Amino acid sequence: MKGKLKRIFGIALVVLAVFAFTGCQKVDNAPKEAEGEKTVADDGVKAKFDTISEGDEYHIGIITGTVSQGEDEFRAAQAAIEKYGSADEGGVIRHDTYPDKFDAEQETTISKIVAMADDPLMKAVIVNQSVPGTSAAFKQIRDKRPDIILVNLVAQEDTIMVEDASDLVIDADNVSRGYRIIAAAKEMGATKFAHITFPRHMSIELLALRRAIMEEACNELGLEFISLNAPDPITDIGVPGAQQYIAENIQPWIDKYGKDTAFFCTNDAHTEPLLRGVAAGGAIFVEQDLPSPIMGYPKAFSVDIKDLAGDWQAINKKVEEAVVDAGGGGRMGTWAYSLGYSVTLGALDHVIDVIHGNGELLDNDAVIKSIENYTEGAHWMATNYVDRATGEAKQNHILVSQDTYVYGKGYLGMDKVDVPEKYLNLNVDLEQIKADQEQAEGKAE
Repeated sequence: MKGKLKRIFGIALVVLAVFAFTGCQKVDNAPKEAEGEKTVADDGVKAKFDTISEGDEYHIGIITGTVSQGEDEFRAAQAAIEKYGSADEGGVIRHDTYPDKFDAEQETTISKIVAMADDPLMKAVIVNQSVPGTSAAFKQIRDKRPDIILVNLVAQEDTIMVEDASDLVIDADNVSRGYRIIAAAKEMGATKFAHITFPRHMSIELLALRRAIMEEACNELGLEFISLNAPDPITDIGVPGAQQYIAENIQPWIDKYGKDTAFFCTNDAHTEPLLRGVAAGGAIFVEQDLPSPIMGYPKAFSVDIKDLAGDWQAINKKVEEAVVDAGGGGRMGTWAYSLGYSVTLGALDHVIDVIHGNGELLDNDAVIKSIENYTEGAHWMATNYVDRATGEAKQNHILVSQDTYVYGKGYLGMDKVDVPEKYLNLNVDLEQIKADQEQAEGKAE
């Protein structure tokens, strides 16, 4: 009996030893995060990606509009291919465009973005401008390829949805610009400010918020705010019809409201005829919705810049000469460097640094530094978007802006203008703004 007990006791000791040993083995050999892999716990970035070593092959996808809907972003993608090479030819960049009528062809837009994830070497996808369907596409990519960094530039969808679907969101600081554009208009001699848009744009939170801030800033700074409606270029009327509407109406608007009215439109396609009409009528134009020397100006003033691609200082100088010759000196402005072009290439370089292990994705200073590499002499500002409901600063949503450049005068110094606190936290009824614009559209028809 004693011998049997001894054997049982011995077996028990062996079993306990085995469990202790395997338990230790489980701790020692628990799955470890791959070297260089980023997780949500690291810095808030959703993508779980591995950093790469110099010489490793990788691809980055860039989706833009066509030349007719977003020339600056398209040209930036071409410049990226020139710098880093095409993925189809052993380089880094894979570029595609979404349809001009993207709102009516969302499935095509989504499929083109998602197709980027079929490339096994894809490390990041950048979309500029991020039209409706981008967030849905990003979610599909996240499900199939959680290792891909998703970058959303100039979003046209619900802010919360965009932030949730993306690792990094960069947009024009339409909060601060809502105030600074009005301050600039006043500095340029405006007594009235005319805001031209349509209901679809007023369903975009940041654009509607900017409009509300502009109206409030007009009240505070002593300008009359005027709300105008124009056709949406992605509807059946198309870009030609929308442009014709602006061309036919800008002079009657100037006649009605006066030459000291600053005109502003929210749509790129409207910009060219608006600029031409403002110059001809002697009115004021502060800057575009997405500011750039090539946004509307070259075609409006017949400026040939085909041999100056990427040389923004030369482009701006040539445009400036044409604007001043046309009588727009001191009355018409822009940003000296394109938002769409600079932010696309800046975001690209920033992402490349990050996937090589050189920095963090959600570093505002690093983002600005990458953008400034393409914008010598221009001062950029960056802040994080603040959620209107919670007051929370969104770390993955960065808003950027640049000082206004007035042709015939130079930089206006808007980067030195402090925006009152109330505008940074202004709560507005966005649904009411959209409804008001729809009512204005009905009256225009």
